[in-house]
Amino acid sequence: MNQKRVTFIAILGSALLLLGALSFQHLGGLPPCKLCIWQRYPHVLAIIFGIIYSYTSIGTTAFIPAVATFSSAGVGAYHFGIEQEFWLGPNTCSSGNVDNISTDALIEQIMSAPLTKCDEILWSFLNISMAGWNTIFSAFLGLLWISLFFKFHQKQSTD
Repeated sequence: MNQKRVTFIAILGSALLLLGALSFQHLGGLPPCKLCIWQRYPHVLAIIFGIIYSYTSIGTTAFIPAVATFSSAGVGAYHFGIEQEFWLGPNTCSSGNVDNISTDALIEQIMSAPLTKCDEILWSFLNISMAGWNTIFSAFLGLLWISLFFKFHQKQSTD
């Protein structure tokens, strides 16, 4: 598979992940939590630097989307672990224990809490939540970008 085609697939992959997330949010009525939003930002960077790479073929511009998509996979894995109760999430993102908390602190926590808690699974397919699917697809996209990065450096060393 040639370099342009792999680049297009990698850019399209991030775009489709973003489009899917926005569709679930705006068409499906599933509000995102804080970690859901954090998983989206790296894909925006991957698309921007992927487009730059497709026009310039500068090796570093393939490395940036790789780091970005692996970052999204990392946040997705962290989010998936919170959903599966492997670990606790941030206090502002998870349903926590309210024992030994003052009334004022509890009201403040309720008022500052996001609409959707990070430990709630609003949708899943094959028992894998959206955070889990993002982890899988983002890691795959990261591998595509890494392959482009090394392909570029291999091509540069033979020139």
